[in-house]
Amino acid sequence: MLAAVAGSPGPLAEVLALRDVDGPADPGTSEVVVRMVASTVNPSDEITVSGAYGSRTSFPMVPGFEGVGVIDAAGPGVPAAAVGRRVLPLGSAGAWQQYKRLDYSWCVPVPDDLPDEVACFAYINPLTAVTMVERFCRPGVRNVVVTAATSAIGRHLSELLTDRGVAPVGVVRGMPGRTVAEPSRWRAVIRTNEPGWRERLRSVIGPHGADVAFDCVGGGVGEEVFTLTAGGGRFVHYGLLSGTPLSAECLTGRRDVRVELFRLRDIVQKDGGQHLSGLFAPVFESLRRGRLRTAVGQRIGLSELAGHLKDPAAGPAGKILIDPQR
Repeated sequence: MLAAVAGSPGPLAEVLALRDVDGPADPGTSEVVVRMVASTVNPSDEITVSGAYGSRTSFPMVPGFEGVGVIDAAGPGVPAAAVGRRVLPLGSAGAWQQYKRLDYSWCVPVPDDLPDEVACFAYINPLTAVTMVERFCRPGVRNVVVTAATSAIGRHLSELLTDRGVAPVGVVRGMPGRTVAEPSRWRAVIRTNEPGWRERLRSVIGPHGADVAFDCVGGGVGEEVFTLTAGGGRFVHYGLLSGTPLSAECLTGRRDVRVELFRLRDIVQKDGGQHLSGLFAPVFESLRRGRLRTAVGQRIGLSELAGHLKDPAAGPAGKILIDPQR
């Protein structure tokens, strides 16, 4: 079968190559083989391939944490009715290949009324946004800051917060051609490439500070947002798009702010996948209603993926949708 393989740690565009590899062995007890029908690329793939999680990553590896497929074969202990069912195959990387073998407990059934191009994006951004808002934005939270507001997850957070009557403050880099989706959902958008952005951010947030700050950037921007989080508030750190960690002095300098290091992996893997269907229920319902959708910018075959990643400016804005079967 075809697989996109990272032979060693390093920049994804440099170490990824298409290979013809052995297909999966017959599924063992409680296992299934899933034929992948769609997958995509996320920052988590780039971070993993970079070698950031060396203690739990071995090479060569097939990246890809997000995708949808169809169960083609099932081993002993798996219900016969599972064969032919569309699922999200979670719990490990491996979506950038034509077939993936895994334990059936990690397969989340996909509702029949959700197309592949919608279900493919149900995991990383929507599930993170839904879980964080439910966990950290309790009644009474009104003043919220979101960094990387032009990102897919920034869009999802603004959508969920709007449903609660909260208009967040967005922080963006101000890249040409990049704007927040649905500007009416945001109380203000601060561009960090403009002079005086820190002062404007402080003015917009107000003297009380932010009740909740969602930060996936880190670095100087993350630290500035942390300092503007209210006493008794929560600073939710869930990514590192800047590549620069928050300083220890930043995180320990204020004892009145609760720092939440949110990792979706911890939520998903806490009980071996037994709770996954319930975890995804609100995500699937939102997708069914046309909410938390991800714009597809370009559709490519798996055979084109390595070349596509070498030219990040190729194609229109939006996520890429990978067809693993071509």
